[in-house]
Amino acid sequence: MSLCYFVTGTDTDVGKTFVASALLARAGQLGLRTSAFKPVAAGAQSTAEGLRNTDALELMAAMNQSLPYGVVNPYCFEAAIAPHIAAAEQGVDIRVDDLMIHTKRFRAIAADFSLVEGAGGWRVPLNSQQSFADFAVALNMPVIMVVAMRLGCINPALLTAEAIARDGLPLAGWVANQAVAAVMANYRDNLETLKARLPAPLLGEIPYYPKRNIDNAAQWLKLPQELEH
Repeated sequence: MSLCYFVTGTDTDVGKTFVASALLARAGQLGLRTSAFKPVAAGAQSTAEGLRNTDALELMAAMNQSLPYGVVNPYCFEAAIAPHIAAAEQGVDIRVDDLMIHTKRFRAIAADFSLVEGAGGWRVPLNSQQSFADFAVALNMPVIMVVAMRLGCINPALLTAEAIARDGLPLAGWVANQAVAAVMANYRDNLETLKARLPAPLLGEIPYYPKRNIDNAAQWLKLPQELEH
């Protein structure tokens, strides 16, 4: 059975792509065919092949199924700004219906474990009316939430979980990611608070990795389906 999850974060720069890549590596270690989809990315470099986003490339390196860049990341913008603003500056109107067409193309590639990564937090806009939350609802996928363990993380984590539930999607699990070198004061107390209040299991705690070692990070994680057994 093919399993697919939508990966969101409590904010930008929480380590969504790093965690998603580690989840893909974990699934690969279990012998699963893996793939990932980063439909919209803002912040890219110009190459001979066209614009390339480092997050999309990192996901491609972590998964073990071969997909063309344009299938993994159909909307890529050079400016590292909010995606809907970057799109508007290029005269592009990103609609949920269009993303669903690209999703269908992505999911046509056989995989046992797939991830769809959003941009920023849950309600980051896609256009003047729609957000990534609308896209996630259209996908009707369970959600994995990434929380950067730092001062102030509890409130956005709980609010994001509430928003996901309000939108009618299940929170399959969450990951505590130490996104910065400095250890959070009272880390364990904060973690236990989140564990007690979030309505989903903790999939793992990832320590700080300055060189973003995906395979090492994977050892700290469990896939949602592993916790069901």
